[in-house]
Amino acid sequence: MGLIFQFFARRQSYIKKSFTQLLQNEAILTTTFVLKLASTVEKFLYRLFIHLYSLTIKTVSPFNPKAKLWIQGRRHLLERMKKVVVPGEEIIWVHCSSLGEFEQGRPLLEKLKIENPKCKILLTFFSPSGYEVRKNYTGADYIFYLPTDSPRNARAFFDVVKPSLILFIKYEFWHFYLQEAKKRNVPLLLISGIFRKTQPFFKSYGHFHRNMLRCFLHLFVQNKESVSLLNSIGIQDNVSLSGDTRFDRVIEIAENFEPIPFFDNFCAGHEVIVAGSTWSEDDEQLNHYANTKNNIRFIIAPHHISQERLKECKRLYKRSIFYSEISNPIAATINTIIIDNIGTLSRLYKYATVSYVGGGFGEDGVHNVLEAAVYGKPVVFGPDYKKYYEVIELVNAGGGISINSSLQLENKLDFLLKKDQGYELACEVSRKYVYSKKGSTNQIIKFIQANRLLTN
Repeated sequence: MGLIFQFFARRQSYIKKSFTQLLQNEAILTTTFVLKLASTVEKFLYRLFIHLYSLTIKTVSPFNPKAKLWIQGRRHLLERMKKVVVPGEEIIWVHCSSLGEFEQGRPLLEKLKIENPKCKILLTFFSPSGYEVRKNYTGADYIFYLPTDSPRNARAFFDVVKPSLILFIKYEFWHFYLQEAKKRNVPLLLISGIFRKTQPFFKSYGHFHRNMLRCFLHLFVQNKESVSLLNSIGIQDNVSLSGDTRFDRVIEIAENFEPIPFFDNFCAGHEVIVAGSTWSEDDEQLNHYANTKNNIRFIIAPHHISQERLKECKRLYKRSIFYSEISNPIAATINTIIIDNIGTLSRLYKYATVSYVGGGFGEDGVHNVLEAAVYGKPVVFGPDYKKYYEVIELVNAGGGISINSSLQLENKLDFLLKKDQGYELACEVSRKYVYSKKGSTNQIIKFIQANRLLTN
């Protein structure tokens, strides 16, 4: 009897284990199916978004100059690339969304070019605001828009370019291009990436987006939060805290500063406020101060230089003239120069007693404060800066000052222009903060060399 009970006990245990295993296998199969289904749905939505985005751009292009450039720049793009890219060259492909990301990746691009003179640099942009400004940049051998993301375009692009190394700057994630790089086993690096927990990579529905991250050989990120977030989704061995290459770029600009003779004369003997990348909201905060402080010099560089924005600035700043209209000598009543070109702002901050950086009163947040802080001057901006870690750190250090209103702005400027001990301290910590973050470019170069990612 005991043997019979043992037999049935073993059978019961076996049946229980088998049933449990069956349930586990079923759960695994169900989870796998759900993930694949979710990923398929996400891929469909992604392709739909790309299609609708392109369609929208095409629809508005007759009325929107930027959209028109976006369309024109991609017309017969792959055919044009095929005509100029020389087969057999070793090509480093650097992709940037726009002008800001280009400046971010520029120190690395230029150092790679110096250390690998036989390699060619192919530079692509997503946005006209990057391509149109830098299409004649001499540091790259080929400069194009990036063809819209699709399986066909990605395959055709790789067939033409055949890159040996790919660098995507900051937060460019194009699914089919990333998948093609992985499929062809081309080393792909993310440069100065930054991640936030609100992004889809870290959501329960983010399987499709997480797969994009797994296409990268290595991810170089700006802060510890980004490292932790990537670790939380299983990306650990191929992520490094490297900081931000923008610090290297602004230091390079400051240390190779080229004076602008007109501003040497215009600013001499005066306190100077340089307001860069301003939007309407910023100019509305600042214009009263500029219109009532006759002895202070103001240099205003709008973020966009459309005719509409320039006219608005001219209306707000009563004692102003456009930079392009300057003739010597300028009228004694002029105390404000409105910059109506692109490319001089990073040098103009050198002339500031106090810098103001725009964008902090809008939805997108404050623009690049590092261009101003590198010269060792206080940097003032609006209240929306919390998603930019470098701005938070600059505030905490004492070199960055956030204001909420025009009255508060005027009080802060009055205080700073006294140039007492508080002003001197803000100057010192601004410069020290930027220089303390130097070195990201060299770290990435060493990784490329150590892993022999370029054969030349």
